[in-house]
This record gives sequence, C-alpha cells and structure tokens, in this order.
Amino acid sequence: MASAVQDRGTTPLPRATYQHAGYSSPTTDPRVRDVARGVRRTLGTAPAEARPVMLGELRQMIAHLPDDLSGVRDRALLLVGFAGALRRSELVAINVDDLEPRDEGRLIRIRRSKTDQEATGRSIALPIGHDRHTCPVVALDQWLHAADVIDGPVFRPVDRHGRAQDRRLSGQSVTLVLQRAARRAGVDTTRLTGHSLRAGFATVAAAAGATESSIARQTGHASMDMLRRYVRHGSIFTDNAVTRIGL
Repeated sequence: MASAVQDRGTTPLPRATYQHAGYSSPTTDPRVRDVARGVRRTLGTAPAEARPVMLGELRQMIAHLPDDLSGVRDRALLLVGFAGALRRSELVAINVDDLEPRDEGRLIRIRRSKTDQEATGRSIALPIGHDRHTCPVVALDQWLHAADVIDGPVFRPVDRHGRAQDRRLSGQSVTLVLQRAARRAGVDTTRLTGHSLRAGFATVAAAAGATESSIARQTGHASMDMLRRYVRHGSIFTDNAVTRIGL
C-alpha cells in the first residue's frame, strides 16, 4: 500500500490517492498543520519581494557606469526600465520598430506581457526628462546611435571587443546589469532583481504624489491590490497620520 503514496518529486498527490491508500491527506492532517503553523511563527509569512530601486540609488548607479559601449547600454537599460515601469521580459523584448518618436519623447509598444497572454499589446509613454544625464529618451538614443542599432532588438549583449551583438539580451541579464551597477556605485544589492526597477518606479511615483490611475497606466498592473502595495510603501511618510498631529 505504501507504494501508492511514494514520493513523486515536487508534484503533490491528489487527496483521493492518500484516502484510497488508507492515509490522511497532508493538507488536512492536524499534525502537518501544527508543523506548518510552527514554521510560519518561526520564519514569518511576509513574501520575499524585490526591493524597489529608489531614485537616489538610480542616480548613483548611472553616475558610476563605465564610459564604454556596455556603460552606454546599461544606462539606457536602467533608465528605460525604470521610467517605463517595465518587467524585465518586456524590456528585453523591445524592438526598434516598437519605438515611435514624438515631440514629447517616445511611445513604446509593448506587444506582450505577463498579464496579456493574447498579445493585445499596449503603448507606454517615455517622456523627455528634466536632467539630460538621467533622461531615458536621451540615454536610449545614445545607445542606438553608439551601437549602430537600426532594426531588430533594442537591447543587445556587448562582446569583449566592445561590439553590440546581433541578438537580444535575456531577461536574466537585466538583473545582472542592475546588480553590477549597484555594486559599482556602492548600493546595497540585497533583494535587488530585475523587478526592482518596476517596483522602484511605482514606489517613487507614489511618494511624489502621482495618482494610482497614472501609475497603473504606466505599469499596466491588472491588479490594483498589487499596485497598492507599492503605493502604500511610497506614501508611508508623505501620507502619514503622525505628521498631521503636530508632534
């Protein structure tokens, strides 16, 4: 009978399988529940989320990038990823044909995203920034010109000879670029992932007083509950009852 409940790797067995074999399902067994409660009390239940990149940290990273083609690309990648509030998969999927010049900046066509599996697509605005050194539009144009990218993938690997390759970066490369830039600038890399750029935009925008709807228009969040987690974090000091009682 024990063979009916042999280990099948990480795939859980149906409850009926345990019942037919004469065993209690682990999902209802009081002993398993007691152990699970103990683990939650010891380790906590808060999810290990990506840490948002704050604006000051982003400026530090940009200031410490090397003055070579990789540095030019990384500057564009970080600024477009942050200002566009893009998932790393969306960021590396951008093609030159997805960029539409406007007087106010650029429109970027996102053809497919995590919450848009039917590829309906959406467009986001990338406005011209106030500071040339951190303007995502300037950084993007400089990368395209320096790498001589006129079609195909926008963000590409740079080989050891300082030449842009004819293929797109992987999603994991976004995390590697971010962490490398953080280390170079002396910024804490704890829980810093490719998602930190997107989370950072939402957090910084909320702290600056942007409305939920304007933030969601940029991030494309399908769930306002998820977005509000960043909004709450960003406004934890600016919209705080303590500041209103005159201490």
